[in-house]
Amino acid sequence: MNRIVVDESNSNQRLDKFLSTYFSELSRSHVAKLIDDENCLVNKKVIKSSYKLKTGDVIEINIPEAKELEIEKEDIPLDIVYEDSDILIINKPQGMVVHPANGHYEHTLVNAILHHCHDLSGINGVMRPGIVHRIDKDTSGLICVAKNDKAHLSLAEQLKDHTMSRTYIALVKGVITENTGEINLPIGRDPHNRQKMAVTRSNSKEAITYFKVLQRFSDHTLVECHLKTGRTHQIRVHLSYIGYPVEGDPLYSGRKYDTLYKNGQLLVAVGLRLIHPSSNKEMEFKIDLPDYFKEVISQLE
Repeated sequence: MNRIVVDESNSNQRLDKFLSTYFSELSRSHVAKLIDDENCLVNKKVIKSSYKLKTGDVIEINIPEAKELEIEKEDIPLDIVYEDSDILIINKPQGMVVHPANGHYEHTLVNAILHHCHDLSGINGVMRPGIVHRIDKDTSGLICVAKNDKAHLSLAEQLKDHTMSRTYIALVKGVITENTGEINLPIGRDPHNRQKMAVTRSNSKEAITYFKVLQRFSDHTLVECHLKTGRTHQIRVHLSYIGYPVEGDPLYSGRKYDTLYKNGQLLVAVGLRLIHPSSNKEMEFKIDLPDYFKEVISQLE
């Protein structure tokens, strides 16, 4: 337990801002979670992140140690694009679940990286060690894994302030006439199907996707997408909503479409740009489209 007495120089500061400065290794979002989880008291009372400090306030904050990882390690081959002591960049195959959840406790990316790495960030808890962001089971491509808490906090902050950039390529049904576009529509849980997300004004969050047409076919379009936000199923939901669902998408294509590809959506995370947590240098990673995706494009050509 850490005990801090607020002096006059820090009076009138927000609690979360003060603590993220005081503990330089903690991001403001991490501090806010500690406060929400009642790991922080001011004058022995539970308080909000926005609380304005007063001279003489006594802050008591408990920073829990990362939980011991209990998920089974599995010797599953990984396509490692880059690795150092802080981060691991992996090209995840289509069909692999990122982290254990109900019904998927084995053969996930987390099971594989636990075998590969001796230590991983524990900030996301037992089920998602090191996972800063995720991609869907049937979306393949680049994913960044944090190997320690410092790296995790830095990368999570980059996601939050949009300094981490992710690029996707998708094959969609229909011919998009515009060369570029922005889709700015809020996304929340579909009230009629809890397995799906939807464009909705109810209990939703801002979601912005930018797209650029790369190639047009007779009844399909190859597009490049950039995310400003990172909502669950964002690209799939947005493209489906404007009438161009991702080819092979089992959730958002709708019954009226014949499926050209049977093994899941043709969506690949091909690019990732970030600031390295230790060197502060910008790093960019790119991969080519996988063979199964290229085969479909060849058929269309």
